[in-house]
Amino acid sequence: MNTWTQEQLRTFAPADDLHISPFREDGTTYGTPTWIWSVVSGGDLYVRPYNGSDSRWHRAALTQKAGRIRIAGSDYEVAFSPADDSVLDAVDDAYRTKYATSSYLEHMVQSGPRSNSVRITPSA
Repeated sequence: MNTWTQEQLRTFAPADDLHISPFREDGTTYGTPTWIWSVVSGGDLYVRPYNGSDSRWHRAALTQKAGRIRIAGSDYEVAFSPADDSVLDAVDDAYRTKYATSSYLEHMVQSGPRSNSVRITPSA
């Protein structure tokens, strides 16, 4: 399994500019980039859909399992997978730390977004 380097994770952690573009149904064309919150936790990069499983990018990401992200000024080909339940508390903590002053924070740690957390890894 591919993993991010420590240098990449240090760059990603404070970044507030992740744009996600899962492949479309054809499996090769990128979808329209969507800006979303991201956090680094336990050596991995995570995102959550504000609208839970109803988010279009989320459905595409987990169906196609691949796409592209842009974060901290760089583009990456990536794989998407559901986050393991065992990391959700730590991911909550990362969201609370990074986005502490946002009025949207409490929603992002509620069951809809939380249960639909996505782990992003570099493509092979």
